[in-house]
Amino acid sequence: MSTPQAVPVSLAEIARIAGVGRAAVSNWRRRHDSFPTRIGGTDVSPQFSLAEVEQWLRDNGKLKDIGGREFLWPRFEALGSRDESGLAVAESARLMRAPRARVSHSELSDTARDLVSEAARLGRAGGPRETFEFLLQRWLETHVRQLSTTPPQLASLMARMALTVRLGRGERELTVLDPACGSGHLAAAAVREHDGPGLMVLGCERDPALAALASARLGFVTENRDVRTEIATADALREDPFAGVRADIALCNPPFNERDWGYEELATDQRWTHGLPPRTEPELAWVQHLLSHLKPGGSAVVVLPPTVASRKAGRRIRGSLLRTGALRAVVALPPGSAQPHSVSLQLWVLRGAPDRPAPTPSSQDALLVDATGFARPGAREPGPDWDALGAFVLSALEVLDRPDAELPESTVRVPLLDLLDDEVDVTPGRHTTSSTEPSGAELASSWGRLGASLADLAGHVQYLSKLGFETGMPQTTATVGDLVKAGALTLRAGQQPTETAARSPEATVPLLTVPDLLSDGTPGGRLPVDAAHTTVEDGDVVVAGVVRAFRAWVHEGPPMALGPQLYGLRVDREKLDAHFLAGCLRAPANGRQAGTHASSSSRVDIRRLQVLQLPLEEQAAYAEAFRRLAAFESLLGTAEKLGRGLVGDVNDRLAAGGLTA
Repeated sequence: MSTPQAVPVSLAEIARIAGVGRAAVSNWRRRHDSFPTRIGGTDVSPQFSLAEVEQWLRDNGKLKDIGGREFLWPRFEALGSRDESGLAVAESARLMRAPRARVSHSELSDTARDLVSEAARLGRAGGPRETFEFLLQRWLETHVRQLSTTPPQLASLMARMALTVRLGRGERELTVLDPACGSGHLAAAAVREHDGPGLMVLGCERDPALAALASARLGFVTENRDVRTEIATADALREDPFAGVRADIALCNPPFNERDWGYEELATDQRWTHGLPPRTEPELAWVQHLLSHLKPGGSAVVVLPPTVASRKAGRRIRGSLLRTGALRAVVALPPGSAQPHSVSLQLWVLRGAPDRPAPTPSSQDALLVDATGFARPGAREPGPDWDALGAFVLSALEVLDRPDAELPESTVRVPLLDLLDDEVDVTPGRHTTSSTEPSGAELASSWGRLGASLADLAGHVQYLSKLGFETGMPQTTATVGDLVKAGALTLRAGQQPTETAARSPEATVPLLTVPDLLSDGTPGGRLPVDAAHTTVEDGDVVVAGVVRAFRAWVHEGPPMALGPQLYGLRVDREKLDAHFLAGCLRAPANGRQAGTHASSSSRVDIRRLQVLQLPLEEQAAYAEAFRRLAAFESLLGTAEKLGRGLVGDVNDRLAAGGLTA
């Protein structure tokens, strides 16, 4: 039997357990002879005994509250099998919610059963839902290359879209179906977004581990709610467990590009009312499966790769979907909205045929929405501005059945006659390009904003260019660590939030992370007010402690939570000026001196950053210069963005002709 002593952990896992960075663990290993010896791995990626690590951390006072759950996960991972670890996490959740229950899953080994019982006890003591979400997120992260999940923000948007589009709201109980539910992101989102009196959630998943995890997730989400759930383990296309069931709403993120989806055995299936899907078009099989389960007027939202909108093999089915009014809208998402992150995925909005169809002008066209402009490109992978994206998409769908309503930008109604050609291409970008050209008034506004930015830049240039400097004068400095010891400031490190906290619908505090800084600097997450996290307030100094994003600034506005590798500094106003401190800290030479440079991901030792030692009254002049310099840098970025945008827009207008002056 495997025991905790036999469970290996890496340096990264030790860092998670202790709530520190990996560099700190490497330092412990070098400086402390008592640090556990390597039991496996390589010199580059060593592994250590979990039990020995736990004992060493306790003996040296380096174990934080985060350690309890973190100690659990390596033991789940040590089970080896993806399926067994997933089933064990799901079974742990069941026991957390039912204290008197026993481990009953026959596929679990004795080691897994013991671990399930221990995880359930810890979860009941430390928060069942939080413990399950932690274990689930670690499981998903570990097997990310084998799984395709729906991000919580996208799942929430899809649920709201379906609720917005469906016709008829008189039913007492709403039925929701997800025939490829995975670990239950879409089903859980439907429960959260529905505020009616009753709900029936039906899900189907062919992977037993994912089905068990989806059931466990829904168990927590539906607590104290009038919700009934059923998760079936089956292949919905080949063996539909809900045949004959009609749903008000269907949500789906089906597997992409699967050739073995049942083409031969399902050739005569009655679901193919719009045509037999070609072998190379499994996504159109899922589309028709969803339509077969919709009530009259019911709605479905499905995630699809962009090629489904234009591939030649599927044009006859797309034409039928358009002619019957089943395909009502197509939304092109920004890259990074879901896996695969490099692709601009699409959301197809479907609607079940009404009992008494009454042709209207709005049913003779399709609404195409190009939302790709809501991307937030960063240094690693792009991602959308979810708040702006959601507001835009929902505002477009609100006019779906109002043919005379004004359409938002990048949205167009395309008549069927224009779509039913030899290609039947429903890619939004092919039809909305002309409508997104800036008008003369918009161009004039952009030129005006660029002119104002350049004028402000000129003002800062005039001020900054007159700054004089004495040379050869020795200057005394102190490190941040010295200032902390002297009580001139307090230093707090940002923390890694749990997945539950980062996605909480009740969240009210914005969360800033290093990836946010590498994109546009806007906080990309939110945290509950009462969650344990490091928060900065107006007037605090924020420092990014990683080389690739090193910077320091004074926070202005409402409180904001900090993620890992970010630090909050609160000054004693009788000793330090916050703008003076931030200006000293963000000097590039300061960062180079305090950081290591093995790679762009190297950390900056915040405590080693140098700060000029000056009396408070002398700091004021420096603070003003630092403020001006920061404003100058910000305006440079704004002017560059405006200028590049104008170059592209004016170039497009010139290439289209019609020049008058």
